[in-house]
Amino acid sequence: MLVLAHISDLHLDGTARAAERARRVRDRLWNTPEPPDALLVTGDIADHGTEAEYEEAARLLGLRDGDAPFPVLTCPGNHDRRAPYRTALLGLPAADGPVNSAHVLDGGAVLMCDSTLPGRDDGELDEETCAWIESTLDGLDDGARALLAFHHPPVPVHHPLPDSYPLRAPERLAALLARRPEVAGLITGHAHTPAAGTFAGRPVLVGPGVTWTLRLPWEGEQAADRDAPPGLAFHVLDDEGRLTSHFRVVT
Repeated sequence: MLVLAHISDLHLDGTARAAERARRVRDRLWNTPEPPDALLVTGDIADHGTEAEYEEAARLLGLRDGDAPFPVLTCPGNHDRRAPYRTALLGLPAADGPVNSAHVLDGGAVLMCDSTLPGRDDGELDEETCAWIESTLDGLDDGARALLAFHHPPVPVHHPLPDSYPLRAPERLAALLARRPEVAGLITGHAHTPAAGTFAGRPVLVGPGVTWTLRLPWEGEQAADRDAPPGLAFHVLDDEGRLTSHFRVVT
């Protein structure tokens, strides 16, 4: 069984408010009585994509001093910028290509995929990333289950704001999934609201936002609820390949 914590959309911007909300979530997870197998952070870690914002994120998430009680796995969102993300957050050389990484854990594999399009707010799992996904899945042990994590949901969430910046070319992902039964589900962010749906026969699990929560159209005209507490999720991939999710708020 694989237990994954999941947060998204921290939008660290150098302000005390953003840092305090991220720190509350971090402290909740760091003090979980039984730590999860990993923490997934599905993009928009920084608000402006500056090195200073990523340095703050690296400190908060324990990516510099190694004090996290579990692996912290990240992928970029549309507010992130690839070169400073690589250098200041991950400690890697600067580069402009997709930031993809694979992690084999006890109970399954997690592929953190880059769905960003530099300079744009919509996204796409491009041909390079899809080829990387397929080659990575080919390298897993027979019978191993995998989850794909990326920023942009491949389905509408029924709010005009996030739905204006969707995942482009979803048919490419659908075709990939049709060939890859070992993929048990898709984990995303971007929408700032906990949500669940299906795509190409797989569950889609959208993480709540740390910085603010999306009000849906029937909840009010102002999209951003900045007073709602930050949220997190726990996803459980069991030995039968079933994916179950639990959502929490951090008061």
